[in-house]
Amino acid sequence: MKLKGQHLLSVKDISLELIEELFNVAETMRPYAERQKVTRVLEGAVLGNMFFEPSTRTRVSFGCAFNLLGGEVRETTGLSNSALAKGESLYDTAQVLSGYSDIIAMRHPQAGSVAEFATGSRIPVINGGDGPNEHPTQALLDLFTIHQELAHKGKKIEDLSLTLLGDLKHGRTVHSLCQLLSLYSGLKIQLISPEALAMPTKYIDMLSNAGHQVKVGSQLEEGLPQANVIYQTRIQEERFASQKEANRYRGYFRLNKRIYSEHCQPGAVIMHPLPRDSRNDANELDNDLNQEPGLAIFRQTDNGVLVRMALFACILGVEDQLYQYERNVNWHVGLNQ
Repeated sequence: MKLKGQHLLSVKDISLELIEELFNVAETMRPYAERQKVTRVLEGAVLGNMFFEPSTRTRVSFGCAFNLLGGEVRETTGLSNSALAKGESLYDTAQVLSGYSDIIAMRHPQAGSVAEFATGSRIPVINGGDGPNEHPTQALLDLFTIHQELAHKGKKIEDLSLTLLGDLKHGRTVHSLCQLLSLYSGLKIQLISPEALAMPTKYIDMLSNAGHQVKVGSQLEEGLPQANVIYQTRIQEERFASQKEANRYRGYFRLNKRIYSEHCQPGAVIMHPLPRDSRNDANELDNDLNQEPGLAIFRQTDNGVLVRMALFACILGVEDQLYQYERNVNWHVGLNQ
């Protein structure tokens, strides 16, 4: 596969051919992710999991994915806990830490920082999010989720009518997803946000130039009826100049069971990159949707493990060796209901 021995720094590194190959590999990971089988194909390999910005799902799922392939994980969390706080450059940090690992997953609050780090790395680097810029693995798992959810309804990506809802100005997840969607053509995409938090023009133009039908609006209800997939984002308060400014938009769009029943297609898929803000004055994705079959947010997080397992396997060149290192699990998985 073309990913072998390569960095994954940007959605720009991804093609339709690569998406298809990667998704096929991700499907082969399901028995291991669901603890039906164990593979030790990466036994002895080390992941440097370097997260200099807060993260739960991305950091843990990268580590989980590597562990499930038999590898070991070494973590660095927080700028203050690293030599970067002492003035060490990203290049020097990369030179040092790439000697301790076989592959590195990195998140950093500054745009372009992961690419800068990669110039000093002697091993492959995966971008786990660089500030407001990009989040390529999230875009891949989001697209994989859309693919899976539509397939369960007998549809394909080409049948997608997607509504992106919320803070579209600051959300790197939706920016990266839009870049992936621009590899396709003829989709229906609705962009719904407060006017001040609208999708940047370059992404709107990108979608339009790809041949998609793009509609921009600021009212919640106008973006829901035509969508078979709804992707909601939280207000990215860490990207605002002040908490007071961010608070102006908290709770601006609240999707709950009543709104879902009244305005959405039956069984419409609901996605969210998480965390969803469950504080009473925000609660953009209400808990009363938790039992809705269309709520895919936790299937989405599960898919993140599959996609990241596939990335590790393909970059390290072991995607065809999984079965050689396979055995049955010897423990019980799940709750007795």
